[in-house]
Amino acid sequence: MVNIKKDSHLKLSGLEPLVFTPELNFVNIGERTNVTGSKKFARLILNGQFDEALEVALDQVRGGAQVLDVCMDEGMLDGEAAMVQFLNLIASEPEISKIPIVVDSSKWNIIVAGLKCIQGKGIVNSISLKNGEEEFIHQAKTIKKFGAAVVVMAFDEIGQADSYQRRIDICKRSYDILTKVVKFNPQDIIFDPNIFPVATGMEEHRTNAIDFFKATKWIKENLPGAKVSGGVSNVSFSFRGNNPVREAMHAAFLYHAIQHGMDMGIVNPTMLEIYDDIPKDLLEHVEDVLWDRREDATERLLSFAETVKSSGKKEVVNEAWRSEPVSKRIEHSLVKGIIDHIVDDAEEARQELKYPLKVIEGPLMDGMNVVGDLFGSGKMFLPQVVKSARVMKKAVAYLEPFMPKAGEEGYEEGKSSIKKVLLATVKGDVHDIGKNIVGVVLACNSYQIIDLGVMVDAQKIIDEAIKNDVDIIGLSGLITPSLDEMVNVASEMERQGMTTPLLIGGATTSKIHTAVKIDPVYSGTVVHVLDASKSVPVAGESISDETAESFHNKMKANYKELREAHEAKQQNKKMATYEDAKANATVIDWENYKPVKPTKLGETVLDLDLKTLRNYIDWTPFFSTWMLSGKFPKIFEDKVVGKEAKKLYDEANAMLDKAIEEKWLAAKAVVGLYPVRRMGDDLIVLDENFNETSFEFHFLRQQGKKGKGVPNRSLIDFLHPDQVDYFGGFAVTAGLNMEEKVAEFKANGDDYNEIMFKALGDRLAEAAAEYMHEVVRKDLWGYADKENFENEDLIKEAYSGIRPAPGYPACPEHSEKITLFNLLRAEDNIGVNLTESFAMVPTSSVSGFYFANPESKYFGLGKIGEDQVASYAKRKGVSKEQAEKWLSPNLAYQPKLKPVVK
Repeated sequence: MVNIKKDSHLKLSGLEPLVFTPELNFVNIGERTNVTGSKKFARLILNGQFDEALEVALDQVRGGAQVLDVCMDEGMLDGEAAMVQFLNLIASEPEISKIPIVVDSSKWNIIVAGLKCIQGKGIVNSISLKNGEEEFIHQAKTIKKFGAAVVVMAFDEIGQADSYQRRIDICKRSYDILTKVVKFNPQDIIFDPNIFPVATGMEEHRTNAIDFFKATKWIKENLPGAKVSGGVSNVSFSFRGNNPVREAMHAAFLYHAIQHGMDMGIVNPTMLEIYDDIPKDLLEHVEDVLWDRREDATERLLSFAETVKSSGKKEVVNEAWRSEPVSKRIEHSLVKGIIDHIVDDAEEARQELKYPLKVIEGPLMDGMNVVGDLFGSGKMFLPQVVKSARVMKKAVAYLEPFMPKAGEEGYEEGKSSIKKVLLATVKGDVHDIGKNIVGVVLACNSYQIIDLGVMVDAQKIIDEAIKNDVDIIGLSGLITPSLDEMVNVASEMERQGMTTPLLIGGATTSKIHTAVKIDPVYSGTVVHVLDASKSVPVAGESISDETAESFHNKMKANYKELREAHEAKQQNKKMATYEDAKANATVIDWENYKPVKPTKLGETVLDLDLKTLRNYIDWTPFFSTWMLSGKFPKIFEDKVVGKEAKKLYDEANAMLDKAIEEKWLAAKAVVGLYPVRRMGDDLIVLDENFNETSFEFHFLRQQGKKGKGVPNRSLIDFLHPDQVDYFGGFAVTAGLNMEEKVAEFKANGDDYNEIMFKALGDRLAEAAAEYMHEVVRKDLWGYADKENFENEDLIKEAYSGIRPAPGYPACPEHSEKITLFNLLRAEDNIGVNLTESFAMVPTSSVSGFYFANPESKYFGLGKIGEDQVASYAKRKGVSKEQAEKWLSPNLAYQPKLKPVVK
């Protein structure tokens, strides 16, 4: 195994290394391959369109992403399976897989599954002290074993760090634990001190950017080696829908954050404005907000944003609305956030409608419903909604003295309007911005708000709801585990006999998740609230005497329909049993098949000639590395990129000439050919006397239901079921001595030649695999000694036999590499070893198996069932829990739903 040594720089890698030297300045982490951050990407993943989703990743890389953030935290998604399937696809695309990957999830099992898939050295996002030091230490030790860097979020058992002091206190505590207890390399620690929105209209958010800048500087000065990152798009949340303003805010924020020491950030590199290109007037307004330079900075930016959105056309002040009926004037004031006339209009409405309550539940609430619709459709920004709520609050404050007292006429109507709403961010979650906005909006609609804060467990929510006799409970959550906790809260409410309407909201929540997971376990009204401002009409309908029953019935029927449609869809994804899958194995005519004994059994170690390997290079992926699309050699005929491709090809070959002449690289291979015996779906390696050894490979089998005549394949199918057969393994590298030349290019600041050299190294490694497979077929094994193919035929795999690799679709379990490398003695023989996450070092290396059967072919494993997991655990000699951890990305089964409440 590779010993991970402390270094002066953070080093990451995909197929190519990324070293955080001072000259690097800032690293863009592409954000669009995150289901919680990109609606397009989420839609593609949920629809199973992984190939199209891969294009999103490609766009990020071509747009300048140096690291790629991958997150599959969606309530209705098998996150582990999706993460593994997508990371495996990335691994097959050189242009994407060359950069490091961030495995991003709030679920630990998904992070572990992702770590098993990524090539090189990636980043885990994230861990924290949220659940205490014991879990924090355990997770950090596991990440260290995988050899990854880690993002540490600035929150602890109390909650999320929302001030400068809390940020630095938590980061210091985390750093001390990691470096002193876990012995984590300080260079592999990346802090996220929380980027929060500015310009929300809320007083406590005014210094969010300043506190981040200050905390970043403190971390870099006081926590040696640590890096700083963050989700940059959070800062502009208030202006969603106005891309020009958002891009300006991101660019300005980044400019100042980098000056304070920020090393990397999750951004959309294809939509990042250049700081110097931001119009000066827009920049002034943006920086007034970031630095809190003016009391009215938010309102000024909000007004200016309208001019940016409308291409600079200033809105002409029009007072004609003052001649409209009072209900329309109130609506206009609420929508526009105009506070000047609301008291006069509220009094006029009170005179017309007699009771203050009728003004609140009539024109005022009608106006807020319009605000909600506009905000929900992206036509209003968050600060505008807060301003609307301010207008509402002023109107209610004016009307309250007119509310009837006990014993007075209309008291019952006035009393009934004061409804109580309990709001809580569920246990395990510390995000509450959305919840706070809901509270503001509801409070301005004459609801009394009881806010329990963040990380609130189920029993406290229930106890406080009963104690305060609340009318509605609202649950909020941002991270995916919150979805499970919401189900728990609903179940407990049902168990304890509650019927209080339950509102569900937050970034990861959805209507379908609410229908499938939450509604079935609670007999009371359950409603998913799409947006904060939508809470007003939902709350009103769920508790109004006139609408509560019909609303309850409507929501139950609606969610039942959604649930049934979802369950019907899932029925189509049922698996065959493992026994049925084995019975439907690949059909091969074994009677007429005689295993070919290799010419040379055992290991063969070869020094490879680069002059020979260059003739086996597949140049098409090389051009993809340089973002030139087209197949070799036809790419030279392309009218757009042909000329550039030819120039690049010539320069690559010139470098290759020099690399061969001056011995910049060295290539080696080890091949092992062995007699083997099948034992079920396992392969037992035999020695030269045909006795069993301790080396066993455990292959998986497709379990998806197949059409007539279509087998459930496994690699084991291509070995004789009864007789001794033969099998091979290999490891090749073209990366020996590579680091010395790479360091030289780096020292000279020669990015072009560094990239060219690494790209050639990767191509030569693949060429070495291709060449050695030919040597095996024609000489070492000799089952195709008359074979005579051109390189183009080899690229098309026109030959007989296959060379599948652990970690790829036909054999997706990476841990099989341990057996392979031990069998080949790869480290001793050719200097190639494995990291603790089963990545190969040097990086320009390839490994895999050889199967000679002419019926063998590549295939993807797909999903497997629970029964195969149990079998695999038994065959492998590990617990079922361990097997599930290894195989989790390929699991089809999910925890069963609780029974639907009747």
